[in-house]
Amino acid sequence: MNFGFSYVGLIFLVMLMLPNLMWTKNRPKDYEKYVANESRELLAFERIGEILVSCASIIFSDFNIKPWSSRTLWLIAAFLLMVLYEVYWIRYFRSEKTMKDFYSSLLGIPVAGATLPVLAFLMLAVYGKSIILGASVLILGIGHIGIHLMHKREIEQQG
Repeated sequence: MNFGFSYVGLIFLVMLMLPNLMWTKNRPKDYEKYVANESRELLAFERIGEILVSCASIIFSDFNIKPWSSRTLWLIAAFLLMVLYEVYWIRYFRSEKTMKDFYSSLLGIPVAGATLPVLAFLMLAVYGKSIILGASVLILGIGHIGIHLMHKREIEQQG
């Protein structure tokens, strides 16, 4: 691992954060009702994972573009997953903004809003050969995907 600034990590974080900032003004109907039921343990995993992924993705230059190799396919896959994440958000912002819309699948990927960025950052970790980012992503994934699946189950039980 090489310490240094990662512009690729920064691009991924911007792609992650911009729609989330827009979401704060476009939350789904009844969202607050579901937040009250969140697991404190999953929330702790999510918050710790967010901090670790954010830091790890920009402080290691290993994620920056290198000369073409078979490893480049991991970076391409990671970027394509982030593009799908943006597509997910476009679809959500054009929807009625219900809880069902927010926790929907995309191309068969369950709870796409949580799963796509976690998978993208995991592939970025593989590309950069970063155990630190990989472990951080797993921590984030446990919390973030776990919370989304929990809410999705609640919605299905009520519907």
